Amino acid sequence: MDRGDIEESGGEEEFPRLGGGKYRPVGAHDRAVVEMSSIDPGSSSSTLKNIRVVAPGEMGAGAREGPIPEDGVNGHQKESKLELFGFDSLVNILGLKSMTGEQIPAPSSPRDGEDISIMQGHPKPALKMGTMMGVFVPCLQNILGIIYYIRFTWIVGMAGIGQSLVLVLLCGLCTFLTTISLSAIATNGAMKGGGPYYLIGRALGPEVGISIGLCFFLGNAVAGALYVLGAVETFLKAFPAAGIFRETITKVNGTAVAESVQSPSSHDLQIYGIVVTILLCFIVFGGVKMINRVAPAFLLPVLLSILCIFIGMFLAKTDDPDTGITGLRLKSFRDNWSSAYQMTNNAGIPDPLGGTYWSFNELVGLFFPAVTGIMAGSNRSASLKDTQRSIPVGTLAATLSTTLLYVISVLFFGAVATRDKLLTDRLLTATVAWPLPLIVHVGIILSTLGAALQSLTGAPRLLAAIANDDILPILNYFKVADTSEPHIATLFTALICIGCVVIGNLDLITPTVTMFYLLCYAGVNLSCFLLDLLDAPSWRPRWKYHHWSLSFVGASLCIVIMFLISWLFTVIAIALASLIYKYVGLKGKAGDWGDGFKSAYFQLALRSLRSLGADQVHPKNWYPIPLVFCRPWGQLPENVPCHPKLADFANCMKKKGRGMSIFVSILDGDYYECAEEAKEACKQLATYIEYKRCEGVAEIVVAPNMTEGFRGIIQTMGLGNLKPNIVVMRYPEIWRRENLTEIPSTFVGIINDCITANKGVVIIKGLEEWPNEYQRQYGTIDLYWIVRDGGLMLLLSQLLLTKESFESCKIQLFCIAEEDSDAEALKADVKKFLYDLRMQAEVIVVTMKSWDIRSEGNSKEDSLEAFDAAQRRISDYLGEIKSQGSTPRLANGKMMVVNEQQVEKFLYTMLKLNSTILSYSRMAAVVLVSLPPPPLNHPAYFYMEYMDLLVENVPRMLIVRGYHRDVVTLFT
Repeated sequence: MDRGDIEESGGEEEFPRLGGGKYRPVGAHDRAVVEMSSIDPGSSSSTLKNIRVVAPGEMGAGAREGPIPEDGVNGHQKESKLELFGFDSLVNILGLKSMTGEQIPAPSSPRDGEDISIMQGHPKPALKMGTMMGVFVPCLQNILGIIYYIRFTWIVGMAGIGQSLVLVLLCGLCTFLTTISLSAIATNGAMKGGGPYYLIGRALGPEVGISIGLCFFLGNAVAGALYVLGAVETFLKAFPAAGIFRETITKVNGTAVAESVQSPSSHDLQIYGIVVTILLCFIVFGGVKMINRVAPAFLLPVLLSILCIFIGMFLAKTDDPDTGITGLRLKSFRDNWSSAYQMTNNAGIPDPLGGTYWSFNELVGLFFPAVTGIMAGSNRSASLKDTQRSIPVGTLAATLSTTLLYVISVLFFGAVATRDKLLTDRLLTATVAWPLPLIVHVGIILSTLGAALQSLTGAPRLLAAIANDDILPILNYFKVADTSEPHIATLFTALICIGCVVIGNLDLITPTVTMFYLLCYAGVNLSCFLLDLLDAPSWRPRWKYHHWSLSFVGASLCIVIMFLISWLFTVIAIALASLIYKYVGLKGKAGDWGDGFKSAYFQLALRSLRSLGADQVHPKNWYPIPLVFCRPWGQLPENVPCHPKLADFANCMKKKGRGMSIFVSILDGDYYECAEEAKEACKQLATYIEYKRCEGVAEIVVAPNMTEGFRGIIQTMGLGNLKPNIVVMRYPEIWRRENLTEIPSTFVGIINDCITANKGVVIIKGLEEWPNEYQRQYGTIDLYWIVRDGGLMLLLSQLLLTKESFESCKIQLFCIAEEDSDAEALKADVKKFLYDLRMQAEVIVVTMKSWDIRSEGNSKEDSLEAFDAAQRRISDYLGEIKSQGSTPRLANGKMMVVNEQQVEKFLYTMLKLNSTILSYSRMAAVVLVSLPPPPLNHPAYFYMEYMDLLVENVPRMLIVRGYHRDVVTLFT
């Protein structure tokens, strides 16, 4: 962010909150407020007004050119108590929203000095769902569908109990592993709409995401037709008189007594199926609220019907049984244990002259849709309150409960009837149900209609999410606003569903559905496999029960099942996805989603450098590449080219050792005379880095002085996107002790060079106290988050926690705000922000009270000792300059402009921050605080006095400054 003027803020002005409300003034009773009033200042006569925390975008570009004027364009400007930090965006609600990618609306008529932080016209928030109604119920409705009721008993009769168990466990294992992968990716950040498409696209790139996403959309649309046909078929079998056309009568072969089996006419299936699809579309058009009301009405009879089925099997009589019903008998269990694969007609009835031979592979294709539906909750991710909690819990609960139900059902179905009955009675579940088959008929119809409803709900939202990403222009017709229903996408889905209903044959539709679902599941597993294997700093899923090997097994199992079912259908599905992939590559717009492939390019380093391009990387793929300044400020032991603790700290900035550090030292002198000496020093430094087990490279630069050498380094070091993005150096604690008067100008020059080059800065105070990998630390890691730094300070704290030396520590986040900020609202927003970032921290909002230096003169002498000493030294420095008589100028040739009152305010700001740190973080393992930029028109000597006052008596501190890029992101 550019450092700009602090704008005027009226006394009655209020801030907008994330939820659309406004801030109220901070009261003394606010629990989140820690008043910074422990130290009172010296004498002063001017009165300062309160000023709010400055929002992003409110700062002009010219603030660094001179002192802040007393009067602004539109009247008297308020002065900030955090004026030294005021050139950057301070931490506030709008700053957090900016980091999440949310758009902050500008005022209708912007003028200089006008406040743009008031947001009006917030849209009414859409209805959000929880785990039960948003994930568990949709998944359960999709899984408990037509296959279980009218095909499962037939599958048990054909495959036998033994192979049916293998079949259920094989398909259940596939969906279980996919659910684990889905849970990991879904909990790695906030999810937008699109479910699996959003996850796959963000992990594998837009081309793969759209190709698999469109195939999965087709699978959901076709699955809707599958469920509708199942409901209609059940209805016509329960109520034959409702048929318009004559039914097909099939003679049963291979039974003791020839029995005719009636099948509904295909024309009846088509007509009723089209009508039902249209009715369901009207419900979907009603939106999420309507679906939430209807869904329980569909699900409860389903659960009741399953209960009636099991009661009926326990109560099945043997003295007067229905034909083929034996009751739960061990003999039936033994007879049905082995398989009985054979020829059947198109209706699935055994017939030696039939045209279809069933084997285990074909049964996998027929049964697999019975375990699909695990994506029903994630398809509606845009409508969930908390995707990171609801998707893993709801999906896993639905997967495990239905798999257990199928395993138990295999054992009971195989023991309750003869094999002939299992193969000929397509509604055996209704035949054995207690007390009446009608209950199961109703349950079957409602279960299939509920599953169809969920398919017709999820598919349009999936298509709308793909369209909203604006990658394929051809899909622009399906775009919708965030809070709107995808009506056009719903109509298009209904047309596809009706087209499949016209086919009228379940057994022809199910293999198509299976391929599309398996392709999507394989994509989810591959996404998790890649993200987990690369393990970038952005990969911090809340779901911990995952491993890349499980995702790899899940992806392999999906592909194996695809080829088991039909190699021809597998090739067709992959070819279709490949064509879409190619089309997206040719016609699609470029989109940088921070996908996992680009993270892999970073680890491939130079080979993949060209693939990374010259643009700045996405926050999800961001790796810290520290430029470690080895030499500055102090002597090193002989034959030690770098301070040992600097290498230890460089390792702390890497996650599991991944990343690259550049260790640099500057050799004073002429290059032609010192070239060989520089080569030898570089070898020595590289050997030392290897000895310290720090991945990185060594560089020695020869320059006339340190300032010129660093300026050359910061401009040229690195290659492409492997340039260093953070400068790491120790704080010059020795400069006053050893009276090294050249250090202030060099130190300030390095910081200004980093700001100009847009590099982050990490300055280590107390380097001698920094722990090595064997020294375990306890207590807290305290962050004093003052300016928006792109999340660098937050990320550094998380990287520290990954090290053994700091893993026992807890994080405390202190947000420094102005007095008139709403502390409670800011605390709530920061906690929500940290939750979405998958970061655990205690949030404490610290407000600075109004202060007047000269009016508060009754402070204790000892508390102001450092403050008074700094004032005296600065006064002496100014006196020396004035005594010279000439116009004082800075090192860069610019005229020095010193406002003594402003200098006093800067000193007092540092005193306040230091006293707060000593009050609340004296026992902290490490303190992180924002680095203020050097005021341009102040001498470097003054800036060193400010910094010395800040770090006074703090044993171990990291002073951090980010750069104009976010290094953390909420989204997965």
